[in-house]
Amino acid sequence: MRKQAGYTQAQLAEKLDIKRSLVGAYEEGRAEPKLSTLVNVARLFDVSLDDLITRDLVHEAPSASDNTAARANGGNLRVLAITVDEQENENIELVPYKACAGYLNGYADAEFIEELPRFRLPMLGTGGTYRAFEINGDSMLPIASGTVIVGRFIEDWSQIKDGTPCIIVSQKEGVVFKRVFNKLKDASVLRLHSDNPVYSPYELHIGDVVEIWEAKSYISSTFPIADLSLDKLSSIVLNLQKEMQQLKKAE
Repeated sequence: MRKQAGYTQAQLAEKLDIKRSLVGAYEEGRAEPKLSTLVNVARLFDVSLDDLITRDLVHEAPSASDNTAARANGGNLRVLAITVDEQENENIELVPYKACAGYLNGYADAEFIEELPRFRLPMLGTGGTYRAFEINGDSMLPIASGTVIVGRFIEDWSQIKDGTPCIIVSQKEGVVFKRVFNKLKDASVLRLHSDNPVYSPYELHIGDVVEIWEAKSYISSTFPIADLSLDKLSSIVLNLQKEMQQLKKAE
């Protein structure tokens, strides 16, 4: 696959963030890659992890359309590293903003996940796997920069409903918090919208997506600012005037 893509060993090593000597060792059968490296290889060449490990891809090249469909509906094996407490309950791992860049390479690495802060929110229940991400920027105001979004892992991306707020992890954009509009069936893309109208919507191809987490809760030390625009104030005054008139009539 490296040769078909036109990569040298050094170029492939750079894309996988490993040493060039390791690529040679893998190709010659002198060493076996870690699970996180296998995940990165599968993602780079757009094949499922299961196919990479179990099939002879030299003679069986899956089509791009097959891979796209598999990625959308969860057919490709997605390795999700988690941590549990002493009672075997799943924790919620927190990915601080400074760790988001490292998360792209370490999301399938159990050691990386174990080093993240973790907590539990009993009100979320026991259904599903949850992870928390600290967001940065003002694209989703009134949710402020620094807010922690708690998301539930989505396995089948094809079932995402338009307008669903999600944390999207991708090679192209990193970790972003947006509202998702599902265009997978027609164009193999997700259209991402910000709540802040200053930011324009854009499309992200399914091949770039690593994980999607549906936003279920958020934790913030900043309270939303009330909408006290001139129009809003005028509306409040008008309503008060109407109430006063009704009280006078009642007297």
